[in-house]
Parts: sequence; structure tokens; C-alpha cells
Amino acid sequence: MDVLNVDFEWFDPQPAFDFHGLKVLLRQLFDTDGHLFDLSALSDLILSQPLLGSTVKVDGNETDPYAFLSVLNLQQHKDAPVIKDLIAYIQRKASTPGFAPLQNLLSLPSLPAIGLILTERLINVPSEVVPPMYTMLLEEIGWALEENEPYNFSHYLILSRTYEEVASKLDHEDVRPQKKKKKAANEKGEVFYFHPEDEIFQRHGLCYGNFTHTHQQPDGHSDSKRAFQELGIRPRGHMILLEASKFEAAVADVKEYLKPPS
Repeated sequence: MDVLNVDFEWFDPQPAFDFHGLKVLLRQLFDTDGHLFDLSALSDLILSQPLLGSTVKVDGNETDPYAFLSVLNLQQHKDAPVIKDLIAYIQRKASTPGFAPLQNLLSLPSLPAIGLILTERLINVPSEVVPPMYTMLLEEIGWALEENEPYNFSHYLILSRTYEEVASKLDHEDVRPQKKKKKAANEKGEVFYFHPEDEIFQRHGLCYGNFTHTHQQPDGHSDSKRAFQELGIRPRGHMILLEASKFEAAVADVKEYLKPPS
């Protein structure tokens, strides 16, 4: 096995350099529903607060980010068209009983100060880059509050994604016992995480769960995503709602969970 040593660097969001890279990562985060939103406007909104959030790069400040983390105040930006679209989308996806606390918050006459956390990274970026991003976010929110900036959140909502393994359409005519065994294993409905830190955050959450994308790929599309295994994958959206008072402890647990092996 070849090992590639890479030095990751953390930067503030850079409006002059990060627009296209952020837009690519946002499109990956929203998957097949990305076209429902003005991702250019969303990228601009993230870049309009360069002192909050971070990007991860490997070749200097002027290159595209490999990962990013940011938080948007839904109350502050509720009149922006892209945030209106996002809030309506979240309300639709939170219509199931498991998301009752989130639905209740979004149904209040006055929208609370919910911090929408958006984060994504390229698929081969190690999860060890995550704890520093969240640590810096906590520090930046603390500094912003000292300056009376609008980041006194009541809750945080993490918008993320998971996936399920699905039986390959290409294998339907193959009746070897090994194939049947793999298909049977898939019927357990196990959920896998693109962002392993989500498993920790949801332990601290008021509610969490998966949701189906509005625009589903046709049957057989999952076969295009089976490069390393015989089963295909079906991406799903994922949301985690946390009280702001629980967020710092959740970040501490994420740091412990994702710390490099000694």
C-alpha cells in the first residue's frame, strides 16, 4: 500500500479564491437536490462572513478548499431567497414524527436564532481535519459574541448526508450463493455515515434522522458508485438538531472520537 503524506492547512473563507470550490462542495453535500437551491448565492453568503468558519487546503491560501465548515444564522438571513428555499426544504424533510422538535421550532411565529451548520469535504479527506474546524468555530463564535455579532444561537442544525448499501442491479441474474448472501446482508437497512462525526453529534441531539432526497436517481444509478465493493450505495440526507448549550460538549466528544491514534 502506498502512503501519501499531505500537510493540511486551515484558512478563513476567502471571497477572492473560494467561491468555485465552495460551490462544488455544496453541490456534493446536497447531492441530487443541489439544483433546488441557488448554490452561487449560498456560497456568496458563506463568504460574506469570512471571520466565521474555515476551509482546509493543501497548496496554500489561493487554491480550492478540500473541506469547509460554516454556520449561517437562519433568523438573520430568513429573507434571503436561498435561505427561504432552505428553510422550506428543511420543513418538508422534518415533517416526520422523529423530527418533531425541529418542526416545532420552524413553526414558531418568529423564527429562532438557529445556526445552520454546513460542512463538507472531498471523499478522500481524512476525518482528522474535522475537530480543528469545530474548535475554531467555537472560538470564533465566542469572539463574535464579544463584539455583539448575531451569533447567539438557541440551537444548531447540522445538515449532512448518509448512505445505504443496495443490491446491484447488475447482479440480479447472478444466482451464485455468494451474491445472495450479499443481497441478504443489505436487507438489514444499515445506515453508513459519510461524516463519522455525525454519530457523535446525534448522541447530544434533540432529534436526528435521515430523509429521502426530493429527486431520486433512477434504479441502477447506485451501480455507478460501487468502485470498491459489489454493493451499490444510495445517498440520503441527514439532519441533527442540538441545543446550543450542548454544542461545546458535543464538539469535545467529536475531538476525542476522531483524535489520531497514538
